[in-house]
Amino acid sequence: MELRVAATKKFCSFDLNVDFTVSQDRIGIFGPSGSGKSTLVNLIAGLQQPDDGIIRLNNETLFDRNIDTPPDRRRIGIIFQHPHLFPHLNVKNNLLFGFKRCTPENRRIDFDSLVEVLQIAPLLERGVNNLSGGEKQRVAIGRAVLSNPRLLLMDEPLSALDDTLRFQIIHHLKTVCATFSIPYLFISHSMLEMRLMADEVLAMADGRVVDQTTPENLARSRMGVSPVGYINLLRLANPRRSDGLYAYRWGTGELLISAGNDQPETLFELSSKDIILFKQHPEAISARNLFRCTVAGTFASANRVGIELACGKDRLVAEVVKQAADELGIVAGSELYAAIKASAFRRIG
Repeated sequence: MELRVAATKKFCSFDLNVDFTVSQDRIGIFGPSGSGKSTLVNLIAGLQQPDDGIIRLNNETLFDRNIDTPPDRRRIGIIFQHPHLFPHLNVKNNLLFGFKRCTPENRRIDFDSLVEVLQIAPLLERGVNNLSGGEKQRVAIGRAVLSNPRLLLMDEPLSALDDTLRFQIIHHLKTVCATFSIPYLFISHSMLEMRLMADEVLAMADGRVVDQTTPENLARSRMGVSPVGYINLLRLANPRRSDGLYAYRWGTGELLISAGNDQPETLFELSSKDIILFKQHPEAISARNLFRCTVAGTFASANRVGIELACGKDRLVAEVVKQAADELGIVAGSELYAAIKASAFRRIG
């Protein structure tokens, strides 16, 4: 997929002016509320018209001075923050709404296969008012995908869900798009969602694209200004019980985690702020996790220093203020001890 957008749109109190090209299939659009993310989505989908510019998808011009392809002919699907299901139709007919309006030559996604991937077969005859929030969003995903889009736009599709549902829906979104080879633009103000959903990110502010980078680089650059720091994502497997905690193989030993479970595999998050560094082995410490690590590298972010720790074959990012980095003599290749409380880990999926 290649998407080229160079467009302007003026409002009374806001101007959008973007110029970018992306060629990955998993693109994130990141920025705070009011940065222009939803306006950009509307321009690409054809729901709003730019004042000037060009929008081109896979070498087909959707908009320029002489062309303005109607939304129903762009073959671009949209998943919004709220499901917007048709209340007078049951789940099956909501799903088939876009499919019936897709020309036969473009129908490449099988209804039954999609229902199986989304695990919604028991819901097909239900009215949409008898669905939970997560079920409604899965149906909304299915309806958009069955329109057989060549590009899927997801405009804050997870922001109305609690954490449990949010990570369930992330799994379904990624599975569906991978199974049916659908490229997407995923819009969010959540750095964690960017890390989980995107391979490349357009960072927006004040109606402009201010950075085009990877989710990892964006997370590191924002560490010093984020209230949660840098979030380490750890996918851990096959735990054992240990005195009321869960022990997972990691690095050169085990991680003891209070929020573990008996699932074969679990995804945890750990803030860089929750890793305490020591130059020498501490004599006594209450934290249940203590690792001897090598500094693989450092990076600056605002007034903080990020330290990439190599613990065996595994990696963590910790953070300290610059003065602490200088006092500890932290440079690539130096050795440190990293301490982490068992309660510092948060289970997210």
